[in-house]
Amino acid sequence: MSSTKAASNTNARTQTLQANGHSYAYRRFGNGSGLPLLFLQHFTGTLDNWDPAVTDPLASGREVILFDNAGLGRSTGEVPHTVAEMAGHAMAFLDGLGIKRCDVLGYSLGGMVALQMVQDRPSIFRRMMLVGTAPRGGEDIMHLEKPSLAKHLQDPTNRGYDVLKKIFFTSSRPSQAAGEAFIQLSQRKEDLDPPAGPNVAGAQIAAFREWETPIGQRFAELKTIPHPTLVVNGVNDEMIPVSNSYRLAENMANAMLLTYPDAGHGSLFQYPESFVRQAAAFLSSDSPSATF
Repeated sequence: MSSTKAASNTNARTQTLQANGHSYAYRRFGNGSGLPLLFLQHFTGTLDNWDPAVTDPLASGREVILFDNAGLGRSTGEVPHTVAEMAGHAMAFLDGLGIKRCDVLGYSLGGMVALQMVQDRPSIFRRMMLVGTAPRGGEDIMHLEKPSLAKHLQDPTNRGYDVLKKIFFTSSRPSQAAGEAFIQLSQRKEDLDPPAGPNVAGAQIAAFREWETPIGQRFAELKTIPHPTLVVNGVNDEMIPVSNSYRLAENMANAMLLTYPDAGHGSLFQYPESFVRQAAAFLSSDSPSATF
């Protein structure tokens, strides 16, 4: 299947793929010698929530593929209530595109989907980047009722992207300034996805609660994943605490950990130049080791 050559998530056209009885919405842009890079999105996020400051530089060396899972954006179907079902849709999407092997950037909920995919089909990914996410059986995963989060989510003055500035970034002046830059950069003007509604949030919260429950020995499945993995988080993440990133790095056989200071859940958006530099170096390595 041919890809759009648009240079940016700001203007890449949204396409649909018929597979698995669903119509999956996606954007595909960029070129280069690297393997395609699949982006898996955060809680209630759609194609429009990816910051061009992250997607576009990475598209200079490879194709970037942004994907709306079932029931998100313009993808059809019901939003799955488990990470395993979400992983099944993502694998069906890649199969429909004819992609046998790629790299992945899984952010937040997307990182959990990537972890499930690599266990279900180990050949699907070469290298993984897991950002602001948690292993199965992780700690304090997306408990939005916590006072530190609820005060922002329930504040009627926070609308749309404004709430992300409060919950993805810390309260410090530099972090809030980065949040404002993120809001300005990431807003696409046309060909927009419909925003996620309460049904999306409810189903994905159910998936988080199921993901918090270990199956068998806690974290044992992580030890079986040999893929080079870069684990990234902000040290002040309130949504999926950085302790979960430590668990990933401690238990995965081949993982490196990168943490950002004075950063929350949106660390990759707060420090896009640094993140892209690290990510590009990691992806350009052909070593079997995660070190780069």
